[in-house]
Amino acid sequence: MSDVSNSDTVSPPAGDSMQEFYQLQRELLLITLGLTGIIFICVWYFYSTNIALNYLLGACTGVVYLKLLARNVERLGREKAQTGKSHIAVFVGLIIVATQWNQLHVMPVFLGFLTYKGTLLIYTFRSLMSTPGDR
Repeated sequence: MSDVSNSDTVSPPAGDSMQEFYQLQRELLLITLGLTGIIFICVWYFYSTNIALNYLLGACTGVVYLKLLARNVERLGREKAQTGKSHIAVFVGLIIVATQWNQLHVMPVFLGFLTYKGTLLIYTFRSLMSTPGDR
């Protein structure tokens, strides 16, 4: 008999996977905040304060959206019920406010909201470029 252990088929304990999830959640939040700061300064420099603040409103709403998505994912393992739709309401509410309020411009608000997507792209590219031993 051989003494070879097959560690690939053993799943990590639930605590370890949740710890990885919280680490990923924290990392995505920090990348989003950093990206938001960089883009906000660039928009402020090249456009106006009003446009930059519109972008910032959308980006902050995107952070709230990202946190709600993370909360829904966290609940998936514990609850058998379907995930909530509150994250969609955040986006719809933002767009409705942006279209109805005269001082807001829809495009910078919408692009600010999409900042969290840029975070996901950065994380994905970084994961693809890292070697398997780095993860």
